[in-house]
Parts: sequence; structure tokens; C-alpha cells
Amino acid sequence: MNNLNFIFLLLALLAEILGTIGGFGSSVFFVPISNFYFDFYSILGLTAIFHLSSNLSKVFLFKKGLDKKLLLYIGLPAVLFVILGGWLSKMMNTVYLEVLLAIFLIAICLLFLWKKNLVIAASKKNAVSGGVLSGFSAGLLGTGGAIRGLTMAAFNLEKSVFIATSAFIDLFIDFSRTIVYYQNGYIHKHDLIYVPFLLAIGLIGTYMGKRILNFIPQEKFKRISLSLILIIGLITLGKVLF
Repeated sequence: MNNLNFIFLLLALLAEILGTIGGFGSSVFFVPISNFYFDFYSILGLTAIFHLSSNLSKVFLFKKGLDKKLLLYIGLPAVLFVILGGWLSKMMNTVYLEVLLAIFLIAICLLFLWKKNLVIAASKKNAVSGGVLSGFSAGLLGTGGAIRGLTMAAFNLEKSVFIATSAFIDLFIDFSRTIVYYQNGYIHKHDLIYVPFLLAIGLIGTYMGKRILNFIPQEKFKRISLSLILIIGLITLGKVLF
């Protein structure tokens, strides 16, 4: 217990709550926050394990519906390309990966904040493209939920169906990249002490986020979430460069 960083665990809980409410997934907060406590490869391994419990919780708590077509069109290419992204990550210097992560977070946030009514056409081609990009980003950088969320938003799904479908897709992504990250040596023995706590946080944070979601307008909270992610992205970039 003395080796645990409880501030990190509290921040992980906050990341799960915000990720559930904002609809972006916890990794968009969890990855840059973890960057201040662990090396980047450890972050990828912990994120995959953390997300497994997080998405199992979402599937259980938001089980009112599932869009099987989107599960196929977005989920299948996402799983294939998360494997590719995870495999390529071991060939890149962690400094470059951190810079890419920071730039990715900043670019995504600025895009959403500037084009708040941005809409992607609800087509099979765009669904597949969104799956490819979100999966590749998740494998390489640890987070791709924002891209998948933007893609799925085009199909005007009911909130619980949106979250359940996204969670199912993410579950397959996380299962696949956990295997790749393990083979790459990203899951370290000295980090495993955090796993049971992160599994519990995934369930508790999802439940708390679901309850809070009933009281906060989704659009308003998304702007707050995006602003927070933008700040995290800028801090991450500053940390790497300076």
C-alpha cells in the first residue's frame, strides 16, 4: 500500500466520471494525467486494463440497446487498426508519442470547440473510416474515443444506445490492445498493484458519471470537458518540450 499514489487514483476516478459524462471515454483524461506519474509505455498498459473494467461497467449500466450495424462498421476496423497502432508504438520513441498525444488532444479539442455543430454524414464509409482512425489512435497513443464519438454522433443514437454501443466497441478494442501491449512488454509487474484499484474505479466512476449525467445538460458539459482536455494537452506538450 505504501507504493500506491493515492492522488493518482483520485485523478483516475475523476477521469472515469468525466469520461462517462462527456461521452469521450475516460482515456482522453486518464492518459495525459497518467503521463505525470508513469512512463508512456506503462500508461498504455494500464489504460488498456483500466478501460476493460470501465467498459464492462458501461455495458452493464447502459444495457438498454445496442446498434449492431455500427458495432460491425466501426468496431471491426477499430479492432484491426488498434492492433496495428499498438504494434507500431514499440517502434517509436516515447518522447515522440507524448508529443503526438499532446498535439492530438489539442487539435481534437480546438476542432470541437470551433466547430461545435460539426456533423459527419451518417454513411457506412464514414463509419468505417471513423473506426480505422479511432482504433489506430487508441493503439498508438492510448486514446481514440473522441474520434469514435464524433463518428457515432452522426447517427443520432439515443443516449443509452450510444454509450452501450461505444462501450462494446471499446471493449473489443481494449481486449485486443491488452494482448498486444502485453506482448510488447508494456504491462509491468511493479504497476500491477494499481490494477485492482483501477478495476474498482472503473465501476464506481461509471456509476457516479451515470447519476450525474441525469442533472447536467450533455452539450454544456462537453464544452467544459473539451476545455479541460485542451488545458491537459497544452500542459502535456509543455512538459515534453520544456
